[in-house]
Parts: sequence; structure tokens; C-alpha cells
Amino acid sequence: MKFTQSSRRQRTLAGNAVVTGFGYWRGRDVRVEFRPAEVDAGVVFVRGDLGPHARIKVDVRNRLDIPRRTVLAVGDARVEMVEHILAALSGLRIDNCEVWVDAAEMPGCDGSCQPFVEALDAAGVVEQSKLRARLVVDETIRVEEDGCWVEARPFAGKLLRVEYRLDYGRQSAIPRQTFGTETTPGAFRQELAACRTFLLKEEADVLLARGLGRRASVKDLLVYGPDGPIDNALRFSDECARHKSLDMMGDLALAQCDIVANVIAYRSGHQLNARLVAGLLGVEAGTSVMLRRRIA
Repeated sequence: MKFTQSSRRQRTLAGNAVVTGFGYWRGRDVRVEFRPAEVDAGVVFVRGDLGPHARIKVDVRNRLDIPRRTVLAVGDARVEMVEHILAALSGLRIDNCEVWVDAAEMPGCDGSCQPFVEALDAAGVVEQSKLRARLVVDETIRVEEDGCWVEARPFAGKLLRVEYRLDYGRQSAIPRQTFGTETTPGAFRQELAACRTFLLKEEADVLLARGLGRRASVKDLLVYGPDGPIDNALRFSDECARHKSLDMMGDLALAQCDIVANVIAYRSGHQLNARLVAGLLGVEAGTSVMLRRRIA
């Protein structure tokens, strides 16, 4: 892996942006305010409800292993379900930003990151004085567990390409599908931003039985029954694979640098995606996942 400087300057917001909503898991109202930040600040969540010093820098080493979502913590302060916010910032190439929130869990909105993108676009961006750090993948690195895997391959282009191969099995209501794209801001807006969170009805029933997700409805995200989404319509025929690509972009943003690679995933989730980032950066990848490299 080679760390270099990219040819583009770092970017931050031209003004503040606000998104409100409620968290899917606990149903609590939350306000998210995006604020400009200085050069090299990166993305930092600030738990304003805990005080201005409750700051959580976006860093793969600050990630907690919590199922089904990306959670970051520093000390007693934590933020949950941050993957859509990170995907929006990364997809629009907003490198330095303070994200002030008044609750731990981020809003689910419509299950996509489109509301964040629209708010950030309305605020606008400005270029800053320094160049963005870049990690160029020059050998293939793969992380895998239980038949699921994600790998970063060298890429002839000058940016990140993501591809997700979704496979829930032949009997699943969610069909097999694959989606891939180069992650320019334009492609992100058009191909990924509006794609929504999904789950099977039996998964939703388990969560509801545990007292979770009771404020969310089938109108807020895609819940699959035997015949497809319940009381909802797909925005793309392969929306599920697209959403998984969106989630992957959010997890790759834990690297806090531009990644030049072709990242391909097969049935991967947040944990494996984060392990890949850890492997790329050369930090501890964890003991439950086998990490291997090979010359491409």
C-alpha cells in the first residue's frame, strides 16, 4: 500500500446543514448539524448533549463491534448508525466536518442517505489549502469469514470503485444481484444516495419482539416478505446491492483518506468492511477474521 497526496484539495462545508429525524433502533428524536471544519480535522462527531468535549473522531480504531450497524466511541461518548452520514460525506468528498448531534443514534430518515446529501448540497462546499491524503492499493488484500468476503484490488483508475455481490440464497425473497460503480460525486448522487436499508420480515419480527424498531414502519425502509417489499416500491431493481455498496462506502470512510482501489464484496457486512480498512491501514484487524494478502 502506498500513501501519497492526491491531486485534489481538501474540502469542507461552506455553511451549516441540518437534518432531523428519529433513530430506527430506539425511536428517539435526533438533530444532526453539519458544520465546517479546519484543514486536516477529518470528520468528528460531537455529542452536544454530553458537552462540547464529547468528541468522537472518525477512525477505524474507534469502532465498536455492534451487529447490523457502524458504531464509534471514545470514552463514554458513542454514536450509532453513522454509516449513512459517512457515506454521504465521502460520496460528496467533504473531508473536514464537525457533526453535532444530540443523541447517540443517527436518524434513519427514509432508509437512505438522500436527506443528508440534499442538506449538504444546499450548504455547499469550499476547497481548502492542503491536498487530501490518498492510499493507493498496489496488492490485493482480502478479509473473509464464513464464506463472506471483501477485498481491495489495484485499480487502473484514480479513485475508488465499489462493487457488491448480494446473495441470500435461492429461496430468499431478495434475489441475487450485483452492482458496481466508480465513486464520483455525480455517480454517488445518481446511483447510490437514494438506495434504502432493507431486511427480511422475519428479521424485523425478531427486532420488534426485542422492543426495537417500533417507531419505524414499512414505509421508512424496505421490509421483504415472500413476494418482495411490503407496502413499498423499489427505486432500482437492484436497490439492495446498491444500498450495500452505499454502506460499504460509509465503512471505507473510516480510513479518513481517499482510497484508490477496486473494492469488491460478496455478502460482506459492516464488520468485514471495517476489518478491510484496518488491514489497509496496517492496524489490528481482529482475531475472528482471517486476513491474507496476495500479489495481484
